[in-house]
Amino acid sequence: MIEVDTDVPARVDGRAARAERTRAAIVAAHLALIDEGDLRPTGERIAERAGVSLRTLWTNFKDMETLFAATGQRIGERLGALWRPIPAELPLTRRIAEFSDQRARMLEALGPSARASALREPFSRQLRRNRELAIDRVRREIELVFDHELAHAGEGRGQLLDALTVASTWAAWAMMRDAMGLDVEAARATMARTLGALLVDAIAAGLR
Repeated sequence: MIEVDTDVPARVDGRAARAERTRAAIVAAHLALIDEGDLRPTGERIAERAGVSLRTLWTNFKDMETLFAATGQRIGERLGALWRPIPAELPLTRRIAEFSDQRARMLEALGPSARASALREPFSRQLRRNRELAIDRVRREIELVFDHELAHAGEGRGQLLDALTVASTWAAWAMMRDAMGLDVEAARATMARTLGALLVDAIAAGLR
């Protein structure tokens, strides 16, 4: 009689769950160090914060690029928790206000990670890819929230979408917060004013 080890699936599932917890702990440690101001944490510091060996870190992530990919996904989830849909049928001024409020909250949450990424982006394809994905998400949201006004732009729709994206993403926020020293409310108001000027101009152009 052949005995079948019925515990094999359970053991496999248990190992997979432990591996997932380890990976999550490493990503959380990476983000925690960045949030605390360590913008270029080494593998040694990440492993120490996660409570694992350096060997375990590199067993779970073959290099920094794979860790950047997992961390980027976690940042996306963090920002997703702050996102709320903005009904396209609201008056334009209300949509601009709600969109600007939401973007301000999300960009402030993104700040430490964005500053850390900027230091390594020239040398990291994955970090550049993370940034491209973040910009794509903002563009899609703009298209949903301001679809009516974009339609008014006619042939200028693409250019208007580009301009709205520039005003709503990290590069502009960093200019206001870091280079110009604006506080969050002043930066949010500047964003709202910029969006409003662009959108009203598009509507006016469509009526001419």
